[in-house]
Amino acid sequence: MKIRNYQSTDILAIRRLFKRTVLQINAADYTPQQLTAWIGPDNEQVAAAWQKSLAAHTALVAVQADQIVGFADMSASGYLDRLYVDADCQRQGIATTLVAELESQVDCERYTTAASITARPFFESRGYQVVQAQCVVRAGIQMTNYLMAKPG
Repeated sequence: MKIRNYQSTDILAIRRLFKRTVLQINAADYTPQQLTAWIGPDNEQVAAAWQKSLAAHTALVAVQADQIVGFADMSASGYLDRLYVDADCQRQGIATTLVAELESQVDCERYTTAASITARPFFESRGYQVVQAQCVVRAGIQMTNYLMAKPG
């Protein structure tokens, strides 16, 4: 596996990976309606918004056999915005490697993230602690996630 910086040409591959991962991995903890709301619309506006956000952050992709198998991004303030690993590549250390690399590149006093129910144990194993449970509303659908933090 190789970690490299995100490139704008990666957007379609990471959007596909995001959708597939949410639908397959997070289905254990969220309802079909919640998953649909989480994924949101798939159009050029959404892709452009992701592109802008990823360009503003430190964004990395994990590549294996010339395929993107994971991606993550972090703001300069230490907020881990997105972390997704392909459904077929879970539990191979990809997320751990991506987060460790982001934390080594972004120097701050505190790292934070809004972790899904599914991702909470992963973040706890990396030293993040729950600050508070949150109720997020997307497309009129409520879902739970956790504001988590750890010292930088």
